[in-house]
Amino acid sequence: MRPVLLVGHADWETFGVVPGTLDAEGLPWIEHLAHTGAVLPELSEVSGIVVYGGIMNVDMTDEYPFLETEREYVRAALGAGVPYLGICLGGQMLARALHHPVYSAGVREIGFNALHPTPEASEDPLMSVFDDGDVVFHWHEDTFDLPEDATLLATGDVVRTQAFRYGDAAWGTQFHLEVDRAEIDLWLKTAGDDGVRAWGKTREEMEAETDRFIDGHEERARALFGRFWEIVRRSG
Repeated sequence: MRPVLLVGHADWETFGVVPGTLDAEGLPWIEHLAHTGAVLPELSEVSGIVVYGGIMNVDMTDEYPFLETEREYVRAALGAGVPYLGICLGGQMLARALHHPVYSAGVREIGFNALHPTPEASEDPLMSVFDDGDVVFHWHEDTFDLPEDATLLATGDVVRTQAFRYGDAAWGTQFHLEVDRAEIDLWLKTAGDDGVRAWGKTREEMEAETDRFIDGHEERARALFGRFWEIVRRSG
């Protein structure tokens, strides 16, 4: 079985619940930290792709040249039918690879907020793990419109477009479905008290939300990724 490719954009990326779910399924995986300038593997060498979030806008290609390369890689993966799951920046990358703009949402969304699956989500292989009102974790300030020929799978109260599917094997989410408690703790530590407060909440508020919601969030995330690995396995 060819390995699953995990694409991160920061030295401190832990990939959340994903490595554990891959190991539990007995699937090999490799990591690619895009900002290091490392060369992406050939698509023929991977069985699936998960692209994570980052601090940058997807169009900041002058400051982060790897973003343009990554966008073309995602576009090629769609053409080749390689299963793809994009999270936050990765979801925006999927929309951008489909020639749709990514722009400021006009609001900074942070913390656990309610998700509203669409009727189409009930039949979706991945997003059917969510019920209306389940909370998911956000930390973003950009958004995108739904690409043509894509299926809207979930909306939010603060930022509308939260999840979509393109074709049979590509998904994008605005929310961070991958995070576990350790990942959130790391992000809060990295941002610092002032950095978190600049997003409209205090570190104490974020920690209280995490205590309340993280167990259910992790459970749904592991279930979703388990379903995605089955798609990857069948495709591979």
